[in-house]
Formats: sequence, C-alpha cells, structure tokens
Amino acid sequence: MSDQLTLTAEARERAGKGASRDLRRNGRVPAVVYGGNEEPLMIHVEEKLLMKQLMTGHFMNSVVMIEVGGKTVRTLPKDVAFHPVKDRPIHADFLRISKDAKVHVEVPVVFANEEASPGLKRGGVLNIVRHELELVCEADKIPDEISIDVTGFDVGDSIHISNVALPKGVESAISDRDFTIATIVAPSALKSSDGDTTKDEGEAAEGEA
Repeated sequence: MSDQLTLTAEARERAGKGASRDLRRNGRVPAVVYGGNEEPLMIHVEEKLLMKQLMTGHFMNSVVMIEVGGKTVRTLPKDVAFHPVKDRPIHADFLRISKDAKVHVEVPVVFANEEASPGLKRGGVLNIVRHELELVCEADKIPDEISIDVTGFDVGDSIHISNVALPKGVESAISDRDFTIATIVAPSALKSSDGDTTKDEGEAAEGEA
C-alpha cells in the first residue's frame, strides 16, 4: 500500500493569473482542493516539497494529508500541471475524500517469475499492452503496484485481467470485458525454428496491433 503523505499549505487570498504568477515567483505552487460536498479550497504549497513528493513515484496514488489553517484535509492528488518548457509544477488539483471512500486510481503493473514462463525461456518477448491498471479500492488501501505472475505462459499466450490476483478489496474499474494486459510473442528466430509457426505469427501480430 502506498504511504500516506503530508503536505503543508497556506490558503490563497487571491485568485487569477496575476496572483498565481506572484506565487510561482516566490517558489509556491497554486492548488485547489475540491469535492466532498464542500466549497473548493484555494491553497498554495511549497514547490520544493511538492517536487520531492512527486519524485517518490507514487504521489498520484497516495493519500495526501494537506495541513492548512490549523486543519488537516484528507485528499487524493488528481492532476499536476507542468510548465511546458521549464518542467516545473505550476498547478495541482486534489480531491477531498473520506477515510472509507472508494477511489479510481491507475496502478502500475510488474511481472514476476519470468524464469518460470516457458515462452520467455524459449526467447519469446513480453509485449506489454497495459502498463497500468484502472482500479477501484478504498482510499487507504491503494496498492503501490500490481504483480502479475507469468508462470506457465508460453509463446502465443495472452495474459488477461482474469489471470491477475488482485489484492483483497481491490477491483478492476473495467468490469465489462476480460481485457488483455500482455502477450508473449515469438521473435523471428524462434518462429523460423519452431514447427508450429502459424499460432505464433498470428498471436504476435495481434499483440503488436
């Protein structure tokens, strides 16, 4: 599960482009907290601290406790806009959430036990169709990543969401189809030396499409 982060903020007294430019010149990033049937909360945070948290690699999937005006607001980051040239954060959006709220998140996938995959051992290539999964889970149970076991998968096989053991309380946000996450395709050398090339070629083409 992703760590809970804390971000100290100050309330914004003024809105608009001019006020935002002044904040950025002083090393601050304008932001807004919305949702939860409450009025949007206009804040600004320290750019260096925001960048430090962004560099954790799991900021967008972490609960962020925003401390502002003597109160703490539980949030989930929804968007961080960056300057197109300087690559610095220029605005951030946070969704206000309750402790037991269910949220939609995108969680990266990793693949385990590749040495136990007959297809990969034969020189097949893991063609990743989805690098992240859209999931629904409680806000305090967001996984850092989803590990997918490729044990037993051979050349021409596809790995679907139904093959993945999701953590307890975590569901796929896409429930109407058994979508493909990855395929194991054959390189040219393996195709030419394998007697059963028809399946490999067809599946490889499908995986690359």
